[in-house]
Amino acid sequence: MAYRGSFSFGFGLTPWVKNLIIANVAIFLVDYMMGGRLSYYMAFVPGRILSEPWTVITYMFAHGGGWHIFLNMLVLFFFGPPLEQRWGSSEFLKYYFLCGLGGAALSFVFAPMSPIIGASAAVYGVMLAFAMFWPDSPIYIWGILPVKAKYLVLFMAVVSVMSMFGSGRGDNIAHAAHLGGFAAGFLYLRLGSPGGGMGGLRKMMNRRKLKVVSRDDDSARRPAAPTRTATSRGRGNAEEEKLLDELDRVLEKISTQGMSSLSPQERKLLDEVSRRYRTD
Repeated sequence: MAYRGSFSFGFGLTPWVKNLIIANVAIFLVDYMMGGRLSYYMAFVPGRILSEPWTVITYMFAHGGGWHIFLNMLVLFFFGPPLEQRWGSSEFLKYYFLCGLGGAALSFVFAPMSPIIGASAAVYGVMLAFAMFWPDSPIYIWGILPVKAKYLVLFMAVVSVMSMFGSGRGDNIAHAAHLGGFAAGFLYLRLGSPGGGMGGLRKMMNRRKLKVVSRDDDSARRPAAPTRTATSRGRGNAEEEKLLDELDRVLEKISTQGMSSLSPQERKLLDEVSRRYRTD
C-alpha cells in the first residue's frame, strides 16, 4: 500500500507516528516472548471496565499476531505523517487516542463481554481523517491498483458494517471497534474541533494580523525612507492582508458548510497557509 497525494507536505516519519510504531512493535515482541500473557492483561473487555479501567488505553498497544500488527502499523506509517505535519504532534496524538476510545465505546453496545485488542480503531480514524483532507489522493493497493482515498475508506466502513451484522460474526475481528474509530473521528472532525486543523489556522491568522498591524504602526512612527526596501515591505503587507482575508472567507465557509464544501483551490490555500505557519 502506498499513496501519491495531491497534498503539498513532504513525506517523512513524524515524531509521534514513529513513537507509536516503536511502542506497538516493542510490546508485541515482549508479548510474543511471554506467550501472549501480556496481551491478556492489556485487552479491553467492556463488561470489566470498572475493575480494569486502564485497558481502554492499553488495548490499543496489544495485537493478536504478526499480520494484525503489520497491517495496523502499515496504515499508521502511510497515513499518519501527513496528519501530524498538518495538525502538530499534540493534536494528532489526541485525535489518535480519541478514535481508539471511540472503538472501545462502541464495543460496549455490540461486544460487551468480548476481549478487544489492537490499534485498529485508532488507525481507522487516521485513515478517515486523511481521506477527509485529501479525498482524491490515489492510494496504490500493493503498489499497483490506484484507489482514491475517499473510496478506500468508504469501502472499509461498508465492510465493517456488513461484517458486524452479517457474515463477519464470530470471525474474531472487532468490527465494532473499527466502526467506533470511524465514528469518533468523523464526529470530531465535522464538529469543527481543533483536530480538524481549523483551530490552529484561526490562531495563526490572528497572530499574523497582529504582526501586520504592528509593522504598520512601526512604519507610521518612523520617518519613511523612499527606498525600494520600504516599497517591498508595503507590498508584502498588502499581499499578506489579502491572503488573510481569503483565509478568513475559507474558514467561515468551513464553519457553515463543512470541509467537503471546499474547492481544490481552497484546499490548496489551507495547505499553503499551514506550511507558512510552520516555517514561521
